[in-house]
Amino acid sequence: MTNKASRGIGGGLIVSVSNIIDRPVSDVFHFIADQHVENHPRWDPDIELEQESDGSIEVGTIIRRRNTRYDTPVEGTMEITEFERNQAMGSIIREGGFEMQGRITFEDLGLSQTRITQQASVPDSIDEALIRQMMERSSATIKELLESAE
Repeated sequence: MTNKASRGIGGGLIVSVSNIIDRPVSDVFHFIADQHVENHPRWDPDIELEQESDGSIEVGTIIRRRNTRYDTPVEGTMEITEFERNQAMGSIIREGGFEMQGRITFEDLGLSQTRITQQASVPDSIDEALIRQMMERSSATIKELLESAE
């Protein structure tokens, strides 16, 4: 697993975590992006999701979020801003007075391997170490879930 942090244009912090998963890119994309509402709570059990619209996830889809990670549950939304099959999914998360941008890319490495890179652009006031820890845990759990699947 690799990770890094940098400053975004206009401030804010960009945190990035990468991991290689021993599964084809189409399987990884399907699990993470196509089935995001169903599977996100599997790699982050503090988050509950509900898609507002019917149909497949695509640009413009709004997903209601409930984050129970802290003492007081926080309600919010996730809007899909990018959805390129087997390549990338991006979103804007509005939660607890904050707005964060998230993006995950999928790189086909051949030999049934995929590199996923999760990136989050967060306000300076959010603890980088905490965000990185959550992203690393999610990435490791996604890898474990996908590689143990039949």
